[in-house]
Amino acid sequence: MPLVLVLSSLVSGSRVGGGVSVTALQARGVDAMHVPTVLLGRHPGWGAPGGGAISDDLFSGALDGIESNGLFALTDAVLTGYFASADQVRRAAEAIDAIRAVQTRSAHNVCAYAPEPLIAVDPIIGDHGKPYVPDAVAEAIRDHLVPRADLVTPNAFELGWLTGLPVRDAGEALTAARALGKPVLASSIPTGDQIAILYADAHTALTVTHPLLDKVPNGTGDLLTATFLAERLIGAEPKAALETAATAIWDTLLKAKAWEAFELPDVTARLHPVREDAHLAAQPVKV
Repeated sequence: MPLVLVLSSLVSGSRVGGGVSVTALQARGVDAMHVPTVLLGRHPGWGAPGGGAISDDLFSGALDGIESNGLFALTDAVLTGYFASADQVRRAAEAIDAIRAVQTRSAHNVCAYAPEPLIAVDPIIGDHGKPYVPDAVAEAIRDHLVPRADLVTPNAFELGWLTGLPVRDAGEALTAARALGKPVLASSIPTGDQIAILYADAHTALTVTHPLLDKVPNGTGDLLTATFLAERLIGAEPKAALETAATAIWDTLLKAKAWEAFELPDVTARLHPVREDAHLAAQPVKV
């Protein structure tokens, strides 16, 4: 069974961040170790969230404990998300290097599930045209995590911020993704009256689109990244992983609308069959 180290937020009363990532991974048979970067009561979009940042020392110490128990050698993937400080980002980068180093030294370790650790960086920097983390955090993600990533999962704003390029449609998103020089799973890409998800690597460029909804719960990006990562870890090729993850998002959003859910009903949605109108197919990017 794969094992993933999740470095992201813990929001007690909202279905966002690392909490969603962990349950999405577990739903697909992937174990997760979650080291929170913040502990909040609710998503800041609802108002003052309560709680606050995990101290840098506490965050680092939790990673030390995981490493001391020999779990870095068994870690099949690292998923990074929201960070409260640049020091947390730098410590996450150190942990990634240590995971790769111990697995290189233990090349014949048969306990790890994946042949080598996969590093997925969700560069949570901002949305809707503006950043919502301090510049030092955004710059640390760009400088320390993106270069270490095997997969980067930005939204359209974050992809533009990371590359300095416009991302106003799927064609521009593909140009920016290729400029980033990493496999990219990009979300929230405008496509006329639709919204697109793009997967692009050196050989592949695929999109999945679905209609825009007026109001959607927060957390869809976290669910998308974790579901795609889980599918890749259990052996799915990028096209199949993209279709599965995008279908899971759209199915959950359709159920949220029907149920008038104000938080992402990701767990409940999985307990019901996928809606017939939720299945999405990937298509080559048209430029």
